[in-house]
Amino acid sequence: MSTLPRQSLDAGSATGIAEDSARLFQRALTDRLIAAYALGSLAHGGFAPAVSDIDLALVLTDRRHDDDRTIHRVTLELQERDSSHQRLSVFWSSLPALRADRDDGRFPAVDRLDLKNSGRLLLGEDVRQDVEPPGADTLVTDSVRFALRMLAPDPVLAEFHHPARLASDTRRFTKAVLLPLRFLYTAATADCGSTDDAIRHHLAHPSPVAADLVRAATRARHGQPDSVEQLTGLLQAGLVPLYLHYIDSTLLSLPPGNGELSQGLVDWRTRLLDR
Repeated sequence: MSTLPRQSLDAGSATGIAEDSARLFQRALTDRLIAAYALGSLAHGGFAPAVSDIDLALVLTDRRHDDDRTIHRVTLELQERDSSHQRLSVFWSSLPALRADRDDGRFPAVDRLDLKNSGRLLLGEDVRQDVEPPGADTLVTDSVRFALRMLAPDPVLAEFHHPARLASDTRRFTKAVLLPLRFLYTAATADCGSTDDAIRHHLAHPSPVAADLVRAATRARHGQPDSVEQLTGLLQAGLVPLYLHYIDSTLLSLPPGNGELSQGLVDWRTRLLDR
């Protein structure tokens, strides 16, 4: 039996959700919302109907203490509408922070670069010319912080070693396999790129790590998942080696002066091997 996506969503419908969501945020934030953009695959192409997120970016005039609560409230209201809206991922920051290449809301470095390079204006005034693109070192260190926060906790590692549930959820399966490839691509190129770019970059190596698993994730991403049994076997064989490859490569590329991040990667590596 194949794993089926909860709902397939074409790029046009996803763009409509992003536009409607932007208007709802505009009502909540009023004239403090300078602009709203589509990011990711909705902006630069490659939207995968089975799994892609709907990435929405909000640029504010300034940063206020209640912004997190307001944006979180509106995001939850939207995500509760249906499974398509559950794909909504919202980034936000103030224009002064974007001009200074810093995040004062929720706007990771790779997404700030995506805004600069490919942001698709949905409403408001286009301010991409004012955005300062993050440098290569910032892209690497920011992605490591994200990886340690989201992928290194013990409950996540438990699924890596007992992956049947992971194999049964197409979106979570593709993210688990393909996120480290995105990080490696950005570290190698200083570009956010697309998921397909990252896949091609990885598989172009003479002996790519976990190649069968990556190809299975690519099929699932494009709506043709293998059976749960097949995916479980591929995860058991390839997921930990893939993450060890990511960690070892990142330790070599991490800029000097990031001892805490280096130690976090080393600890993560140890826990991956201990289970």
